[in-house]
Amino acid sequence: MRIRIIGNSGLGISELGLGTMTWGRDTDEFEAQEQLELFMEAGGNFIDTADVYSDGRAEEILGNLVAETEIINRDELIISTKGARIRNAERTIDNSYRHLSLALDASLSRLNFDYVDIYFVHAYDANTSLNGIADAISSLLESEKAKYIGVSNFAAWQIAYLSGQIQNTRFIGAQNEYSLLQKQAEKEMFPALKHLDMGFFAWSPLGRGILTGKYR
Repeated sequence: MRIRIIGNSGLGISELGLGTMTWGRDTDEFEAQEQLELFMEAGGNFIDTADVYSDGRAEEILGNLVAETEIINRDELIISTKGARIRNAERTIDNSYRHLSLALDASLSRLNFDYVDIYFVHAYDANTSLNGIADAISSLLESEKAKYIGVSNFAAWQIAYLSGQIQNTRFIGAQNEYSLLQKQAEKEMFPALKHLDMGFFAWSPLGRGILTGKYR
């Protein structure tokens, strides 16, 4: 599997990533371990999770597998997680520094890591100004609990504004939906990221399962 450099960060990740949204829900610990081992044997190093996947259980499973599986070397992996979304609350997204910092600490506790390689702000929060989000990202980078930070499900213009405020190559890029069935990112996101020399991470590249041929 090829390794690609993300923007101008110098960080190299596998062109395919292993998503963990079903871990702890439809995928138990044993199947998760099999997926992870097969992925690494194929040359993959990028694993993506989030604090809301199975209400945190996905992070716990990933952390346990990294700690307990002999063939896995943490230093060889690029692990990302995401924060900002809140379940069972009237306000479902919170991009304040307070929430993001607490969410990152909680993720690190479930993963049993000192840091994550990439931390994505999971969604845009209209109640927090873009300047406030930029300040939060800068503070999280200074904490060294996240080596790189990106945003997920943001618009291209929002990312361009944040890039101008943050001006740090460790603000690495964007994660948005992209597949043969969803090409919205081609209109504005791809040109913006190319201009900003940032990377793009596609979520649901198999069209939410439709492109596997097994969708029901």
